[in-house]
Amino acid sequence: MALSLLSLINFPLSFSLSIFFIIVFSILLKHYKGYKHITKKKLPPGEMGLPWIGETIEFYKAQKKNKLFEEFVQPRIEKYGKTFKTRLMGSPTVVVCGAEANMFFLSNEFKLVISSWPTSSVELMGKNCIMEKQGDAHRCLRGIISSSLASFSLDAMVPKICNTIQSHLDKNCNGQDQIIKLYHLTKSLTFKIVFECFLGIVVKPGLLETFERVLEGAFSPPFKFPGSKFSRAKNARLKIEKILVEVIREKRREIELGEEKEGKLDEALLSRLVKALIRGEVSEEEVVDNVVLLVFAAHDTTSFAIAMTFRMLAHHPTCYSLLLQEHANIMSNKGSDEILSLEDTKRMKYTWQVARESMRLFPPIFGSFRKAIADIEFEGFTIPKGWKVLWTTYGTHYSPDYFKEPQNFDPSRFEEPVQPYAFVPFGGGPRLCAGYQLAKLNILIFVHYVVTRYDWSLINPDEPIVMDPLPFPSKGMPIKISPKF
Repeated sequence: MALSLLSLINFPLSFSLSIFFIIVFSILLKHYKGYKHITKKKLPPGEMGLPWIGETIEFYKAQKKNKLFEEFVQPRIEKYGKTFKTRLMGSPTVVVCGAEANMFFLSNEFKLVISSWPTSSVELMGKNCIMEKQGDAHRCLRGIISSSLASFSLDAMVPKICNTIQSHLDKNCNGQDQIIKLYHLTKSLTFKIVFECFLGIVVKPGLLETFERVLEGAFSPPFKFPGSKFSRAKNARLKIEKILVEVIREKRREIELGEEKEGKLDEALLSRLVKALIRGEVSEEEVVDNVVLLVFAAHDTTSFAIAMTFRMLAHHPTCYSLLLQEHANIMSNKGSDEILSLEDTKRMKYTWQVARESMRLFPPIFGSFRKAIADIEFEGFTIPKGWKVLWTTYGTHYSPDYFKEPQNFDPSRFEEPVQPYAFVPFGGGPRLCAGYQLAKLNILIFVHYVVTRYDWSLINPDEPIVMDPLPFPSKGMPIKISPKF
């Protein structure tokens, strides 16, 4: 009797273990057969590691320290060359480095590769955002966004950005020898500029913090259990969606009833998106998802670029003197009128060289993933259909093949044309950052008002840069700042 009872107890356990081993064996067999088929092709060199895990742990460890290139990519370039295979987050991945590789893969978007983001990013940014769109749908959305950044729209946007920046600085930097965290200051500022100057949406209290919670989960494992980063981010995303739906429907009512004030919001992206919604070109979900994506794409990366520009100016006083002279010349031609024009920003050539050199050394993005939609022949190797491709900014930014003495800060290197796809802080090809011109204006105008109105200095000149998930100064980049007059 006791033996029979024990057998009954052990049977479910034995059966479960048998099923488990059958499943594991099936997965490994499928993996082996698939890999055996693929190995008939000449794959790039490299280590794939264990199924699914691969080299993901090493990748994330290096990324967390903001040393992805130095500790993950560079050692493998030295061992295998500029094109090598690995396995990241469950996907066989080919890492490619160099301007030629950047050009090949970025310009062949929709033909050989498509954008490929982690599941968590897609769910939080939205399945209907432009980063997930292909072909005509992508072109339609990009056309609407680009029209909001056409030269005639930028003319009207520059004074708005100027007023927003001046007001923000007056509010936060009005004391003598005041200590502020520059990175945090610029994050709240660029967030407001994107919403109010570009989108035409008034920023309500708490909105920035809600967006920050979404970003925290954008690259986390997509597990929805209570308390997880992804779960908190998902809840924050639902709050944002509710707010945006109300704003969009109110804007639609204004436009359909003819209540939108003449000239006030016509240039704003939200108005253009809602008009496309009324025409049936986009859905309400597409409007919401693209507003969310554009806010993330614009404000965090621009804030980091501004912070690194000031970091490098503090480290290179000669460059700072040249930049100050450029802005003094601009002010001398304007008289008492401090509001800049689009033409004034075009005269900030050396300032833009400084900003570009800062972004070369501290790119706001490491690179991005693509997915092969066909077998790809590249550099004598085959990248099988379905594999991921990772291109990197550091693969060219830090290479002496494209930039002489790449570790040195030298804005004058941008006086001459740079090889196409060697300088890629904004990506390239059909998915070149649509907000590139807005980011440029933010950087130039912010630099202008700070350097002409304030004396400042870094508190921690060598503050570490960390990533979570994007790069940022670990202490928020505190500076001592005082009005000049």
